[in-house]
Amino acid sequence: MLKAIAIDDEPLALEVIKSHASKVSFISLQKNFTNAFEALDYMQDNPVDLIFLDIKMPDISGMEFATLPAKKPMIIFTTAYSEHAVKSFELDAIDYLLKPFSLARFTKACTKANELWMLKNQKRPDKVTSLFLKTGYEQVKVLLDDILFLEASGNYVTFQTIDSKIMTRMTFQEAENLLPEDFCRIHRSFIVHKSKIDKVERHQLSLGKHTVPIGSSYADNLNLNPIN
Repeated sequence: MLKAIAIDDEPLALEVIKSHASKVSFISLQKNFTNAFEALDYMQDNPVDLIFLDIKMPDISGMEFATLPAKKPMIIFTTAYSEHAVKSFELDAIDYLLKPFSLARFTKACTKANELWMLKNQKRPDKVTSLFLKTGYEQVKVLLDDILFLEASGNYVTFQTIDSKIMTRMTFQEAENLLPEDFCRIHRSFIVHKSKIDKVERHQLSLGKHTVPIGSSYADNLNLNPIN
C-alpha cells in the first residue's frame, strides 16, 4: 500500500483529496498539511511514497517544494492552473490533476503511481509480462516478449522492441531490476533478451537486424565459451 500525504493551503481541497483517497484501496493517506514546511519536517522521520501537491501556495510553490526532499517520493500535482503542466513533467511528476477533478480521474492518477511503485519495489519479478515506461508525458505499456535489448545512455535507458524504440529516464541498475531472468547484461551499456538472440560472434551478437557488442567481462553471463 502506498503511504501518501497531501499538501495544499486550502483546507477544502485537502478534504476532497481525503475523501477520494479513502475510496482507493491501495492508497493510505497518512496526513494532510496546509503548511509545506511542516510536511517537509514530517518527511524527515516518516516514509512517504506519494505526495498530492498543490502548486500555488504561500512561501513556497509546489514546483520548488518538489526539489527539496533528499529521497524523492512520487508526486501528483493538484492545481487549478494548467500552465504548469509541462514543468511538472520535467520534474518527473506521475500526473497533473486540474481542480476540480473527479474520483475517476483521481483514481487513474493513483493507479499510475501504484504501478510504478510496484515495479520499483520488485526485484527481478519473473511473473511480470509487461512494464509501464515513462516517456515524455505518458506511461507506455511494453510487453517483455517484445523487447530485444536495452541500451544505457547517461541517465536514460532505451528499450529497443521488435518495432520501436522507447527512451525513459532511469538508471541502468533500476532497469535491470525490473527484468526477469531471461534478460542478461552482456556489456556495460547493454542488456539483451536471451531468447531473441539469433547469432553470437567474437565480440558481438545479433538480434534480428540489430547488432549489440559483447563486453569481455560479461561474456560469462551468456554461458558462452570464449571465441578465439
